Amino acid sequence: MSKVHVLFENEDWMPPLRAALDAKGLPYVEHALVDGHVDLSAVPPEGVFINRMSPSSHTRGHQGGVTFLQQYLHVLEAHGRRVINGSTAFSLEVSKVRQDLALSVAGIQTPRTLAVVGGPDRLKLAARTMDLPFITKDNQGGKGLGVRLFRDLAAFDAYVDGDEFVVGPDNVTLLQQYIAPRGSFITRVEIVDGVFQYAIKSSTEGGFELCPADACSIGDDFCPVGEDARFSLREEITAEDPLVAAYISMMRANNIDVAGIEFVEDADGQRYTYDINGTTNFNGDVERAHGLSGMTAIVELAERCLNELLVPA
Repeated sequence: MSKVHVLFENEDWMPPLRAALDAKGLPYVEHALVDGHVDLSAVPPEGVFINRMSPSSHTRGHQGGVTFLQQYLHVLEAHGRRVINGSTAFSLEVSKVRQDLALSVAGIQTPRTLAVVGGPDRLKLAARTMDLPFITKDNQGGKGLGVRLFRDLAAFDAYVDGDEFVVGPDNVTLLQQYIAPRGSFITRVEIVDGVFQYAIKSSTEGGFELCPADACSIGDDFCPVGEDARFSLREEITAEDPLVAAYISMMRANNIDVAGIEFVEDADGQRYTYDINGTTNFNGDVERAHGLSGMTAIVELAERCLNELLVPA
């Protein structure tokens, strides 16, 4: 019997998906991936696979799961298994460089970004080619990891020379044009299977680590959003917005089934897109207040994919 197979590494993010799967009555199996092995001569199980591996896995000691899944997705797809957010989507999930390229190809405006491989001297040299202010971030990040704002080069030099600077798991550090947000917030657009779900407003007044997941909001050390209602529905952003339409087109071109895409507006109203979150987490407070459910949309996509397996070729 075909089932839904959930590939994940963070237990804290599972309850909403489990609840949605249980509510639909879909049979499912969970696969916690922090490392493992693949028998290349074996046939994978039948069913539909949901990829819930996060680029922030290394913060929980699970970088091995990222490496494992990168290989396993190719095995699944070689055997014709349907993967929600498969290998192409996951390649973007773990690389903001690839995200920027995909957005730019789609004609979506992004901030100027430098990808730097190397230590403090290489970073200082690259920084001298950037306009001030700029921010740093990890290429494989998630939840705003590695994001810091620099308004002068002396502060940047001291940072990269100090103990606080830690290069990300892929050894790539990004230097990115800082877009001062109009109204001190960024916007995250949630899309599932080419359908706009909703957009949320995330306050930046408390910092850049803006994971909307409920588990983060209650005390994940790596995502200190607190309990200060930093997330709210942005009702004026709708499916008819040209930027939303561009996101949907970009996702189709890159085989992305599920994403939360973030943009910031500057003082002149120009919108710069800077992040594609494939392992999107939907904020429970926002959803309960407005009768929304992103996880239900993901499960309904999985259900449609399962039903397609039952239709004779």
